[in-house]
Amino acid sequence: MRTWTVEEARAYLPRLRSLLAVIDATLVAGPDPDTVALPVGAEQAEAALAELEEGGIVLRQVGMGLVDFVWRGPDGELRLLCYRLDEADLEWWHRPEDGFAGRRAIADITWPSVEAPS
Repeated sequence: MRTWTVEEARAYLPRLRSLLAVIDATLVAGPDPDTVALPVGAEQAEAALAELEEGGIVLRQVGMGLVDFVWRGPDGELRLLCYRLDEADLEWWHRPEDGFAGRRAIADITWPSVEAPS
């Protein structure tokens, strides 16, 4: 499973925004109320979705552009860097079990100190 650093995920945001725009512009109303679908022949959107999947990026909601990047936190625990399209930068993370409601600021993380060799 691919994991991202905060810096890598931030650098990918312009590409992510482009992919989300392609996907969102292609969606049509789905067969059930409040659902959406890709029409037949939506190769660009399918390729965009495949790129997200290959990168281990979890698309949570297309309309909001809500995605999670898998990230290994400072303690080695797998966490999710959480980004929403209306946010200027990647500034949030959460544990998988906490979801969006459990978002915490990346800036508030206490990083483990690196001790100099003796």
